[in-house]
Amino acid sequence: MRNNLYLIIILCSLTSCYTYQVKKPADPATDSKQESKKRTATADNIATPMKNTTAASQNLNLQPTPAPVNIQEKLAAGKNVKIDVDGRSYKVIVDKWESDSLVAHPVHNPKKILKFHKNQINSEKIAEKRFSQPIADIITVVAYAAIGVGIYLLVR
Repeated sequence: MRNNLYLIIILCSLTSCYTYQVKKPADPATDSKQESKKRTATADNIATPMKNTTAASQNLNLQPTPAPVNIQEKLAAGKNVKIDVDGRSYKVIVDKWESDSLVAHPVHNPKKILKFHKNQINSEKIAEKRFSQPIADIITVVAYAAIGVGIYLLVR
């Protein structure tokens, strides 16, 4: 029992509240669908059925394509990110951009310099280091429970 308690306490003390999360952009396709539903609803009240079909077909043609992701904006200087380069994952801190090459260093090794071309970096798997509130809440509850168990064992 005590070994398990010690193991839980050690694991909680080594857990970080910061995680690498991929920032997902707002989906413009869902926004345009909602707008097109509003437009067709107003068209139903005003126009005849023949005009509704042409309005609906025009709304389908007006859906914007998603904007291309600019890697240089996502990877600004000083950011702590996890990137996927040629199938390999790196946790780096971005130093600067030299034309089309990213200059960065690993998180725990500032002396080592890494250079990647922007075409090598998978833009869909760029994850920023962020504070995770659910993990922090879990750690807090476990710490309070451990303190309560410790007080109970001392009193007993």
